[in-house]
Amino acid sequence: MKFTQGNLDKLENILTQTGYTIRYERGTFQSGWCILEERKIVVLNKFLDTEGRMNTLFELIPQLQVDYDKLTLDSQKLFEQVMNNPKILSQ
Repeated sequence: MKFTQGNLDKLENILTQTGYTIRYERGTFQSGWCILEERKIVVLNKFLDTEGRMNTLFELIPQLQVDYDKLTLDSQKLFEQVMNNPKILSQ
């Protein structure tokens, strides 16, 4: 998977389709992200480039409760790839 804005949007769609809000803010984040008080709000470091944002989402998605049934068919396929292949972004 290439590090493009289109692919970043696809990863973000996995979260937004299951009720997560994604915000880009500045701050000192240890790993580039944080979750606010179980409110389904993901805050990503806005200073990350596209590659950094994608890698962060790729690391984050398996840790969240994603409702598979709410995903579109394309998002389901990408979600399965993310969950089954930890090296997807390095290909």
